Amino acid sequence: MLDYNNVMFKTVFDYGLNIFSAIAILVVGNMAAKILKRVISTILTKSGQEKTVISFISNLIHVLIMTFAIIATLAKFGIQTASFIAVIGSAGIAVGLALQGSLANFASGFLILLFRPFKSGDVIEAAGVTGRVEDVLLLTTILISTENIKIIIPNGKLYSDIIKVYPES
Repeated sequence: MLDYNNVMFKTVFDYGLNIFSAIAILVVGNMAAKILKRVISTILTKSGQEKTVISFISNLIHVLIMTFAIIATLAKFGIQTASFIAVIGSAGIAVGLALQGSLANFASGFLILLFRPFKSGDVIEAAGVTGRVEDVLLLTTILISTENIKIIIPNGKLYSDIIKVYPES
């Protein structure tokens, strides 16, 4: 004879255990993401990296760990995660193709901030213009010409061209 009380207790216990495990995965994932973000930020700060690079890398690490934790949580509930991963990958490719020019500028800006061929205050000649570097952003670099004109250059164009950095006078 089937005992419905035992079956119901086992079902509730199993679901409760899965919910507890899922919450534990999310909590541990969040804690790990925060700790690793802090460690990466500290290491990059001590190595003298730009604030923009530090912020980007540490936030990227945090998002990747949380994405992994969320996918692991969904898998704990028995949801097939392969389709989620495929959708995320496809969306990434579609966004990458749609933003190809902006991503080239972003990658170039990241490399400029990382390798520092020039810094704010330097006088450079690149992409057919000459000026004092006012600011280096992720997508663009802002120069001030000798005529006091603001020049905004996309980092993709700037990084793919010859850059002349004039000595300080």
